[in-house]
Amino acid sequence: MADYKRPLPQPTPETQHFWDGCRDGEIRLQRCKTCNHTYFPPRDFCPACSAREVEVVKASGKATLYSYVINHRPRPDFGEEPHSIAVVQLEEGPRMMTNIVDCPQTPEALELDMPLEVTFEKATDEISLPKFRPAK
Repeated sequence: MADYKRPLPQPTPETQHFWDGCRDGEIRLQRCKTCNHTYFPPRDFCPACSAREVEVVKASGKATLYSYVINHRPRPDFGEEPHSIAVVQLEEGPRMMTNIVDCPQTPEALELDMPLEVTFEKATDEISLPKFRPAK
């Protein structure tokens, strides 16, 4: 963990529940109590109806690959190997940006709509990053 060189998120009061969930090995989303819309990223009101009555819910951790690019440009803080920058569609509906791991970083291996499952990369004692891998 001390060797983690990539930029890390800085939790805010609005996002703390999400990062606490990641640290505990789960994705936590918000759902509107008025219209039942589940959304990401975290905010203190529903983006669908603007209601402020929202609750935090545990996501299944399942997703599908919505879109991606493979970054081949080396950066000192990201390593020399190509890595994917992806958008996944969570089973609950929201989309989120992430990386696809535990598979070759090639167009042949990264198929749109492929089933994925969440895994967490522990960066520090407080921050674990949600990443996705092909579902087993």
